Amino acid sequence: MSQKLFLETDKHYTFSAWIQVTGKGNAVVSAIFKTSQGFKPAGLVIAQAGCWSMLKGGLSVDFAGGPVELYFQSKNTSIDIWIDSVSLQPFTNEEWRSHQDQSIEKVRKSEVRLQVLDAEGKPLRNTNISIAQSNAGFPIGVAINQNILRNNAYQSWFLSKKFTVTTFENEMKWYSTERSRGVEDYSVPDSMLAFASQHGIKVRGHNIFWEDPRFQPNWITNLSPADLKAATHKRLNSIVPRYKGKVIAWDVDNENMHFNFFTSKLGAGISASFYQSTHQLDGQTTLFLNEYNTIEDSRDGAVSPSKYLEKVGEIRRALGAGANIAIGVEGHFSSANIAYMRSALDTLASAKIPIWITELDVSSGPNQASYLGQILREARSHPAIQGIVIWAAWSPQGCYRMCLTDNNFNNLPTGDVVDKLLSEGGVGQAFEAMTDNDGFFNASLFHGDYQIKFLQQPTTLAEEQHSSSFVSRSFRVDNHVSEQVIRISA
Repeated sequence: MSQKLFLETDKHYTFSAWIQVTGKGNAVVSAIFKTSQGFKPAGLVIAQAGCWSMLKGGLSVDFAGGPVELYFQSKNTSIDIWIDSVSLQPFTNEEWRSHQDQSIEKVRKSEVRLQVLDAEGKPLRNTNISIAQSNAGFPIGVAINQNILRNNAYQSWFLSKKFTVTTFENEMKWYSTERSRGVEDYSVPDSMLAFASQHGIKVRGHNIFWEDPRFQPNWITNLSPADLKAATHKRLNSIVPRYKGKVIAWDVDNENMHFNFFTSKLGAGISASFYQSTHQLDGQTTLFLNEYNTIEDSRDGAVSPSKYLEKVGEIRRALGAGANIAIGVEGHFSSANIAYMRSALDTLASAKIPIWITELDVSSGPNQASYLGQILREARSHPAIQGIVIWAAWSPQGCYRMCLTDNNFNNLPTGDVVDKLLSEGGVGQAFEAMTDNDGFFNASLFHGDYQIKFLQQPTTLAEEQHSSSFVSRSFRVDNHVSEQVIRISA
């Protein structure tokens, strides 16, 4: 079935439709636009027989607009597809950005009523104050690798950005910590963790297992199932207790929707058992699923938002109540289809668990920096996103797909984009203000830690004999409340 429509260039379209299929069970149904540039998927849903399911999607038109045809299709040829309440809403770039701005104001900032008091608890009226953010409340970071341990320039660049979180590119992975069977070496990740901890930077544990057969320790590929099971047990009981309480997240079984190395050898329940064992060893740290293409590529049905939610449900059932689990979307983009990105995040958000973008980068090309800026802004404005890690660990031979600097640690255009994002979030910025007659100052501030400085005037004859002194205090704008009253005493 199809319907003729017209799409305009440089517009963002949100899309939805209610889908039902005939027959028994369910079927994957996709919505696809046939354009002059080829077929452009808008989204898909696992449609049910006997009840309606919402297909939520989107499309950013960065190609020549014009007449298109909208198709709904399924690879299951034995079903009929019923469609109802199709919606396609266009937005200009300005309208889309306005919505982002409104969302950022709502979810990343709080209204703060700040009162400054003297040493006796009396309001300091009409007093000049200086406020600066010392640490951002919304976690933004970049991956690092072992080069940072021996390169002072790399360290200086990394620390100057005031990133609050990082991930080690490869150093915690099994093929790095146990290159030969039975010979473990954690010296590099230990040193990297010590460096991050020394500077107050949180670390994501990446990863315990990786289902991709290309990225295994060489020695495990030919193990018998019994020996492989024993090796995975040893791996879990080695890395998890070692870094328990030192990492804020565990990527437990990386990319377990695209690949099945362990599942193919140890059975369908092995992935869930990895999560169970990790939770038993470290019950406080959040356990992540981690996959690519869920938000960046609408063509990949293996990890569509609907499929991802199915996997979340599987892991939830295995863990039971009380376990902290979260969604990791890697974010390896080649273009900026931010309308689809938003719809995918909206669908994932229905799980009501934290979502992080864990490995964000954009493939090389003339629009790399522009795409990165659009994606970062969309991510920061989405209320479900609770943190972002950019996948740009530096190496003199080049980065994985995207660098932020050259080899002298001067910004590339992508680095300028990240600096702008940090600056727009208040990182490193200071401003001057004045309290009112009751010592209050009102402002909308980004979540995070702040320093306030003000001049304490003498209030007694004895104090007048001494010069006035500047007072410096810290305060925090919490992300759990929309309005706060904070009192600062000298």
